[in-house]
Amino acid sequence: MARSPVRGDHESPERTSHEEARVAETLKKGSRVTGTAREKLAADLKRKYESGASIRALAEETGRSYGFVHRMLSEADVTLRGRGGATRGKKAASA
Repeated sequence: MARSPVRGDHESPERTSHEEARVAETLKKGSRVTGTAREKLAADLKRKYESGASIRALAEETGRSYGFVHRMLSEADVTLRGRGGATRGKKAASA
């Protein structure tokens, strides 16, 4: 029985752009990122984070840890979003 070819997630155009592939090639997990490459990565992460991407999504995309991405965003003077979910503050008075 012949199976029809199915595109996997790794072939999805949304997840794999030339830019992301280039970044992934230069950022082997655990390698030190310095100088111009670090500045470029920080700017790229900042742009994506400010466009709505989560730190976890950026970490997965770059093959880096959550902590690494968080540190890069902090170094780039990004105002980090809150965690979301239920808050434990006082309830607003109903009017």
